[in-house]
Amino acid sequence: MGKVLVIGGTRFFGRKLVKRLLDMQMEVTILTRGRAADDFGSKVTRLIADRDDPVDFKRALHSQSYDLVYDNICYSAREATSAASLFQGTNTRYILTSTLSVYPFGESGMRERDYDPFVYPVPNPDMPRGDDYAEGKRLAEAVLFQRADFPVAAVRFPIVLGMDDYTKRLHFHVERVLRGVPIGIPNPDARISFISSDEAASFLAWIGQSSLIGPVNACSRGEITPRQILAIIERAAGRQALMRDETEPSNMSPFGVPESWYMDTTKAESAGYVFQALETWLPKLVEDIVEKDFKSDELT
Repeated sequence: MGKVLVIGGTRFFGRKLVKRLLDMQMEVTILTRGRAADDFGSKVTRLIADRDDPVDFKRALHSQSYDLVYDNICYSAREATSAASLFQGTNTRYILTSTLSVYPFGESGMRERDYDPFVYPVPNPDMPRGDDYAEGKRLAEAVLFQRADFPVAAVRFPIVLGMDDYTKRLHFHVERVLRGVPIGIPNPDARISFISSDEAASFLAWIGQSSLIGPVNACSRGEITPRQILAIIERAAGRQALMRDETEPSNMSPFGVPESWYMDTTKAESAGYVFQALETWLPKLVEDIVEKDFKSDELT
């Protein structure tokens, strides 16, 4: 596969994916709203469109063809419907970035069959993006798997972490430990899956060259609890974390899930992908955040 479209490729793991594709000598086009600068120079072709506007999306992609499409910003049935229509009748391989959020909480590892998009009802495929992120992703998967006539894989990622995480979810915890601010965590012993932004990009590049279709879980090997994450931060920061069942909303942890929430990756591993273990990258990431982003005496 040589001609690749990346929908949303200027930040976080989307940006890292584009760099990997360029290293693989792919001909890469990125489609964004044009609001974020990139450092790809003349190595990529750029298209500008509002992904949430089917007319604008069609205008930008009119008459274009691609061997492989990565869709990192499809959040609704309507956006998935426009993609299914635009690439109809092609042999384009379509990779949808999906999420652990399609699954319920539970004390066992979620397998792909625990949310089946092939039978999930889609009452209104033209429904615009709503506020429910998880339901939007369920519907996006359902529309593509039920309506697309080209091969589709939906990569279900858990929370993605990295120095470049624009949501700063791990930074949130580091900052509050350093400041001595209580962190609200309702279930500190819930087991959670994570993946690094580097491995998210690596997996997307890999699955694009594989023959896997359907839903595919992708996360680092092993699970970790919020309590264990805070212990890693305590060691790196030299400060004790203040953990509470509940705090004011601004200090409630983004990792504060009510029950365990993690995935089984047997499908991807059986196809040949070897995931990194959490302990090989998470402690180092915490150390880097402490050293590079919070070294200033202003926090002390």
